[in-house]
Amino acid sequence: MALEKGFFRDRNIEVEIKPGQGSADNLKLLAAGQAQFSANDLSGVMVMLGEGNHKGGVRAVAAIQQRTLNSITVLRESGISVPADLVGKKIGGVPGGAPMLLWPAYAKLAGIDPTRVQWVNVPAQQTPATLASGKVDGIGQFTVARGTVEKAAQGRPVHLLPYSDVIADLYGNALIAPTRLIDEDPDLVRRFSEALLEGLVYAIDHPDEAGQILHKHVPSADPAAAAQEVALMQPYVLSNARAGVLDPERIARAIAVLQGAGVIPAGLTPTDVVATGFVPA
Repeated sequence: MALEKGFFRDRNIEVEIKPGQGSADNLKLLAAGQAQFSANDLSGVMVMLGEGNHKGGVRAVAAIQQRTLNSITVLRESGISVPADLVGKKIGGVPGGAPMLLWPAYAKLAGIDPTRVQWVNVPAQQTPATLASGKVDGIGQFTVARGTVEKAAQGRPVHLLPYSDVIADLYGNALIAPTRLIDEDPDLVRRFSEALLEGLVYAIDHPDEAGQILHKHVPSADPAAAAQEVALMQPYVLSNARAGVLDPERIARAIAVLQGAGVIPAGLTPTDVVATGFVPA
């Protein structure tokens, strides 16, 4: 949206948008200088930083969603309705993606043994079809993708187990940038963040147009399903009528939750995760 509406051009930024493959691969691209920005689930990034991967090398500069959208999505006909029903089942997910990275914390806080569920590596674009085919019992998926998954399942309804039901204070996606770029060209980071957030707010105000624009740039994307996802995302975007807000106190609480669940060791701080000053007032 920000590209199509000229929000990047208005700030003298030329942008090439490429599909991502989850937190692990996206952060590798940033670290290697092959990308300057990425949209990643912030909780997944926190897990990687807490484990020592890219710590000091990347920071979040703006929130895209104020609450995590991660969930385990299952077909309603499976009979899976609560986390305990996942024991002994297979879940498809992107290697290094946030649903898989956060699974141990979610499982422990939901009262189940995380090792009693088998995760199966599935490319991001293939997760809905993999669930629909019955190769897995559930998939790690955003809550707003319900329509896309149901379309892949030929209209069969799905049931969601949102991570936000058991893990508080987690953000959803955030704009991530290399620390080197933040230090060397903070003005570029600020202008990029402003353009992206302007596109985000425009998109949630015009979901049908957003669906058409996505289809234009990604012909395989269904414009109606994309519009539905954007419309469903609207309640997740703003904090006190502002987009992009990152609260270091919330980050600290999220770190404490992940540490308390044994997902990451002690030592990670909000300043390791967030660079402030890049969200427009």
